Amino acid sequence: MATKPELLATAASLEELSLLADAGADAFVIGESRFGARLPGEFGLEQIGEAVRIARGSERRPRIYAAVNNLMDNRTVGELPAYLGRLAEIGVDAIVFGDPSVLMAAREAAPQLRLHWNAEMTSTSYAQADYWGKRGASRIVLARELNMEQIVEVKQRTSLEVQVQVHGMTNIYHSKRSLVDSYLGHLGKAPEQVDSALGQGLFLMEADRRDERYPIYQDAYGTYMMSSDDICMIENLHELLEAGIDSLRVEGLMKTPAYNETVVRAYRAAIDAYAADPAGYRFDPSWLAAIRRVQDPSRELSYGFFYKEQVY
Repeated sequence: MATKPELLATAASLEELSLLADAGADAFVIGESRFGARLPGEFGLEQIGEAVRIARGSERRPRIYAAVNNLMDNRTVGELPAYLGRLAEIGVDAIVFGDPSVLMAAREAAPQLRLHWNAEMTSTSYAQADYWGKRGASRIVLARELNMEQIVEVKQRTSLEVQVQVHGMTNIYHSKRSLVDSYLGHLGKAPEQVDSALGQGLFLMEADRRDERYPIYQDAYGTYMMSSDDICMIENLHELLEAGIDSLRVEGLMKTPAYNETVVRAYRAAIDAYAADPAGYRFDPSWLAAIRRVQDPSRELSYGFFYKEQVY
C-alpha cells in the first residue's frame, strides 16, 4: 500500500471534531441542513471557519469537507453561488455534492473547490465516476448497496478517489416533506407535542418484524429514515486496504461523542497496523471488543451489503 487511506468522520460540534481529530480522524464532513443532508450537527459558515482553523492548528491537520449534498429547490439554488464562494474563502478542502446545480454554481463562484460526488444510492459504477470526473469531480462516494466485488472493480477502473462507508448507520429514505409533522397531524396532534429533532428516539417498525427499529428524524429541510443496524467492517478492513480504497468513512450520526471516539480509535489502530506491515497484518480482536462495549445492544453490527450477492 503506497499511502494510507483517509479515515473520514462526522462531528456534531466543534468539541467533538477536536475529540475525534485527537482520536485519529484524518478528515471531517460537516455542514448545515439548509445545504447538506444527514448531518449530526449544524455548522454554519462561522463554525465551518472555526473548524478549518482548529484543523490547521492541530497536529494531524485533518481536512474539512463541507456537505452540500441536499436536494436543491429553486430557492436554495439561488443561494448556492454566495454560499460556495464563502466556503472557498474559508478554505474548506472540498465540498460533497450530488445535485448537478452545485457543480454548475461551483464552476462559476468557486472553481478552485475540490468536488466529491456523492449521490447516495445512484453512485454505483466506474462509468458514473468517469462521467463526473470529466466534469471536475475528484472523488466518488460509492453507494452503500454495492458489495465488495463491485467496490473493488470500481476502484480498479476509475482514476478518481473512491470513498466507502465502513461503520455506522445508513440512510434508507429521504423526503423534502415534513412527514413527521404530517403523521402527527393525521393523529390529531400538534407537531410541538413530539420532539422530532435528531436523536430524540423516534423510529418506524414493521408489524411482522417488531425487533427491527428504523430511526427517523426530521429537520427544517426534510425527513430521514435510517437503517436498523450499523455497518461494522473492522474485522475485514484489510480487504478494502488491499484494494487501495482512498477514504474510509465512519458515520457518527445519532451516536455519542464517546461512541464515535471509540470507533475512530479502533479503525485508526487497524489502518496503522496494516500500513506498518501489510504482509504480517493480523486483526486484533480488542478493536472490535472496544466497539461492542459501547454499541447499543438493540442495534446489530453487520457487514451491510459488502458480502451480499447482487442479482440484476
